[in-house]
Amino acid sequence: MAEAENVMRRVDIEKVVANIGVGEAGERLLKAEALLEELTGGQPVRTRAGKKGREFGIRQGSEVGVKVTLRGEKARKFLDEALWTREHRLPGWSFDDNGNVSFGVSDHTDFEKMRYDPDVGIFGLDIAVVLERPGARVKHRRMRPTNVGKDHRVHWEDAMDFMEDEFDVEVI
Repeated sequence: MAEAENVMRRVDIEKVVANIGVGEAGERLLKAEALLEELTGGQPVRTRAGKKGREFGIRQGSEVGVKVTLRGEKARKFLDEALWTREHRLPGWSFDDNGNVSFGVSDHTDFEKMRYDPDVGIFGLDIAVVLERPGARVKHRRMRPTNVGKDHRVHWEDAMDFMEDEFDVEVI
């Protein structure tokens, strides 16, 4: 008799965050915002500088980038497109101890639906994927939040297995 799979041990995508860091406010930031909205189909949010960077001319609190958080089917679809730009290959160091995966795309025109526009230029973006198991909401809930036990957390081996099974990713 086959052993039943424990549904609480399943790994799934909690969210995918796409980020473009521009380093300055102005026209370039507006172009990055429009590009990220076109790429992801989500509403971009501007990010602010946490520290001042005197050598780069950045003041604390100034707008320096844009990001979009995707969940559910939109996140899965965008992640598949982003992995296509990387030929479904990720280095092992892209996985951290908490089951998160991060990688970059150096050129937005690598996406299948994007073409080069001289008015926009070329932007690279960073993509972060957060993986969780069912029941992980206990750390986010308002009433009596608590930690997720160490045996229930997603580890890097679990994240690698998930990416290999779900997205045919080759870990190099």
